[in-house]
Amino acid sequence: MARKSLIQRERKRQKLEQKYHLIRRSSKKEINKVSSLSQKWEIHGKLQSSPRNSAPIRLHRRCFLTGRPRANYRDFGLSGHILREMVHACLLPGATRSSW
Repeated sequence: MARKSLIQRERKRQKLEQKYHLIRRSSKKEINKVSSLSQKWEIHGKLQSSPRNSAPIRLHRRCFLTGRPRANYRDFGLSGHILREMVHACLLPGATRSSW
């Protein structure tokens, strides 16, 4: 189980990313449209003034149940060992069992 503070920090990043998503996307489109270098620098300054944690690259997927940051499967939102336990308990329909 991951520490509660790390999980809360990740949730805070998700909220910030959602809040600034449209602003960041519109600023990036403006940069591509503008030909003047000075105008590009101004728009880039706006992007830089937004909070650091609002960037989507800073988000990290975590396990839905345990909050584990590594070995996550996108399809299920679970980490590897939790996924294996759930498949062996027949809790995930359509997933095949394997013995490893």
